[in-house]
Amino acid sequence: MAPAPAPAPAPGKGGSSSPRSHEAAPAAQIRPGRSHGPRGRSGLARPAPAPRGSRPGRPGAELRPRVPGPGCPRRAGPSPPCRAVPAVPGCPRRAGLSPPGRTVPAMPGSRCPALPVLRWLPRYCRAWLPLDLLAGLAVGLTAVPQALAYAELAGLPLQYGLYSSFMGCFVYFFLGTAKDVTLGPTAIMSLLVSSYAFHEPVYAVLLAFLSGCIQLAMGLLHLGFLLDFISCPVIKGFTSAASITISFNQIKNILGLQGIPRQFFLQVYETLRRIGETRAGDAVLGLACLAALAALRAMRSRLPQAASAEPLAARISCRIVWISATARNALVVLFAGLVAYSFQVMGSQPLTLTGSIPRGLPAFRLPRFSLAAPNGTVPFPSMVEDMGVGLAVVPLMGLLETIAIAKAFASQNGYRIDPNQELLALGVANILGSFVSSYPITGSFGRTAVNAQSGVCTPAGGLVTGALVLLSLAYLTSLFYYIPKAALAAVIISAVLPMFDVGIFRTLWRVKRLDLVPLCVTFLLCFWEVQYGIVAGVLVSGILLLYSIARPPIKVSEGDVLLVQPGSSLHFPAIECLRDTVCSRALAAASPPRSVILDCCHISSIDYTVVVGLAELLQELHKHGLSLAFCGLKDPVLQVLLSADLEGFQHFPSREEAERCRGAELWDSRTDPFTSTTESSGLIQ
Repeated sequence: MAPAPAPAPAPGKGGSSSPRSHEAAPAAQIRPGRSHGPRGRSGLARPAPAPRGSRPGRPGAELRPRVPGPGCPRRAGPSPPCRAVPAVPGCPRRAGLSPPGRTVPAMPGSRCPALPVLRWLPRYCRAWLPLDLLAGLAVGLTAVPQALAYAELAGLPLQYGLYSSFMGCFVYFFLGTAKDVTLGPTAIMSLLVSSYAFHEPVYAVLLAFLSGCIQLAMGLLHLGFLLDFISCPVIKGFTSAASITISFNQIKNILGLQGIPRQFFLQVYETLRRIGETRAGDAVLGLACLAALAALRAMRSRLPQAASAEPLAARISCRIVWISATARNALVVLFAGLVAYSFQVMGSQPLTLTGSIPRGLPAFRLPRFSLAAPNGTVPFPSMVEDMGVGLAVVPLMGLLETIAIAKAFASQNGYRIDPNQELLALGVANILGSFVSSYPITGSFGRTAVNAQSGVCTPAGGLVTGALVLLSLAYLTSLFYYIPKAALAAVIISAVLPMFDVGIFRTLWRVKRLDLVPLCVTFLLCFWEVQYGIVAGVLVSGILLLYSIARPPIKVSEGDVLLVQPGSSLHFPAIECLRDTVCSRALAAASPPRSVILDCCHISSIDYTVVVGLAELLQELHKHGLSLAFCGLKDPVLQVLLSADLEGFQHFPSREEAERCRGAELWDSRTDPFTSTTESSGLIQ
């Protein structure tokens, strides 16, 4: 029997929850002069002998037990104790999929292959296949009608929605790190495409290609941290405004109105002015579809989970109801299509239909880098100039939406993702998607939720979704002719209404009212133009962030010695505020001059401008016969100040010791090894 692997270290004692948690501790943690185990002649700690069975040259390589994949029952013989079975990243354990008493780690270590699919595919188990098939089918039944609706929202021919719905599924199978996420067209991305592609397919496809290149470059350069500068209030303001804008944009299809402008305020005015032209058939069908979608959504949220002890008929009925509620978009569109076909057979058509959609798969070719216009050809530089700020907004919003969805479902289902790998996956999906006439895609929250609730275990469910979209393109496009536009509008409205977060305004008012400023700025300006709202919200958030850096909280304690304690790190905008605070309190005419102790326990970094400001503060206090001492300096800050060779610089290991040694004469005579006093003129004057 093979020896049991060593137990993982406890958190806080060398253990880590990161992908490198199984690797040896970094050498930087071993300090010279301290004992870290048996030493060789060189005085350095010898590495611990590798466990039997690990590969030579790979420190800390764990044993790989020869057991079947997770979830597969052992073919013969009992399982040896304490042997762990690697699991598919993020696949939740389910009853009956793995024998009891066997641990299943959430994520493979960093020594796994660079291609994410190779981390889980070799251990794929047949027990997961029906779950992945069911999830892929459920997502596909949702994706096809949504694709048609989102293409209408983007102002493109409906087939472009289907062209955009399959490549992301296949790419994410190979490159994705979250089992739940599905890539494809979304309401927000379609709204952005309608703003920057000018309802022209060539612009939309080129925008997908350029956005993919930008996203791929950001992933290769590890620039995902830039998304952290888009604050939650900005995101909430944008999504809430987008839900209202998108919903009202579909009112014209619900009412059967034609020729309504795209700009929101003109859209509201024209819709209200021409409401008397409403087509009764479209309005009745659209409202009926909205009611049916709302009822099916509520039914699924309140559906109890059937216990295994219940009769088989009850469990089957519960499963049928769940599948019907999950595939509600497809059912509603199918019902509406049958109604429209019935009217067509009877010779009267009160509904506005989608119309014919080209049959067949799109050609695999490079996107076009020029556009033929009636008065000539629009070259590539002019197309890029026309898209303008959209080349920044579209890729950033796509990355933000995908990463936010992946993190949310990874946290919910107990696994971890690699954000930079997600950037690479989205970039490659958009680049390859542009070769099949796709417009920009991103992670879809609604379809990802359907995927997770359907019990998907691996990204293989995306293969089923992509195949279903391809089958629809190859064989079902002739049936899409009879889909009423009112039904597609109802699908869009039902998908985007939950994006409006009413409670965020009340929450921010209760938690931090200052965050209402970027929220309201973004929310209001997005009704004018989406890009203006996002840019203005980011700028306002940046100004608030810079203000907090330039005016850090400073605690001042009165007494025989003036104790000053900055509440955060010092950067160059904050040094003037600190100098003014110290001088105004230490040199106040109403109180006797006092020496100053600067408690730096919260300061983790400073820059050169701060060093210059501290040197000037030392000189100014010295002119008035006062001393300035530092305490609680962290090593990086202390090294910077010592390197600057400040005149009169004194520091103590703690506040108590600095207070005991107050007074310039006592400090000058002190010989404590932690105190450093220089008499030179210093490098900074």
